[in-house]
Amino acid sequence: MKRILLLLAVTLAARSVVLAADCCAKTGRPSCCSEIQTEPTSFTEKSLYQLDSTWTNDSGSAINLASLKGRPQVVAMFFANCAYTCPLLVHNMKQIEAALPENVRTNVGFVLVSFDSERDTPAALHNYRLQHQLDSRRWTLLHGNPDDVLELGALLGVKFKKDAQGQFMHSNVITFLNSEGEIAFQETGLNLSPAHVVDKLVRERDRLIDSRR
Repeated sequence: MKRILLLLAVTLAARSVVLAADCCAKTGRPSCCSEIQTEPTSFTEKSLYQLDSTWTNDSGSAINLASLKGRPQVVAMFFANCAYTCPLLVHNMKQIEAALPENVRTNVGFVLVSFDSERDTPAALHNYRLQHQLDSRRWTLLHGNPDDVLELGALLGVKFKKDAQGQFMHSNVITFLNSEGEIAFQETGLNLSPAHVVDKLVRERDRLIDSRR
């Protein structure tokens, strides 16, 4: 974790914050960019939301990570053609979702970021959403360019490498980001109990409630 936070600090210090996507500049205020335009520009020094990378979700809209601000996020990196570990990783995330109390579940987001930039187009990710019944109210599926994927993977501590058959060897990490985009908790491995992440998410909900009183 210390190495991840150190890399995060170095990366964020070297990059400026850009919170408007290209589509906003070209078309004024389209609905796909409304969240990006209205996001505040200040984040903590440990927040991933300072990254200026632009991503495309599975509906084809351009967003940046800052648009996720405001509620906790459960994040994992994967690729849709994975036949072995990724389905288990996504299953673990769905177990976390199902185990959350209803009043917490509605205020938690789940993010899947593909490291297969070539094949996991927005359309392919949308098909994945439908196949795995990922609720669009809570789940965000993101496609990015290879450099941005590498950067985010390094900050999340996710290692991946493409082999000659077009498959990926990768680590399996589920990350809990708090509402400010800071890494609050991580679990590595598969078939893990959702209890620890659920407890963290409930505590984060309580913290947000207390902060608004």
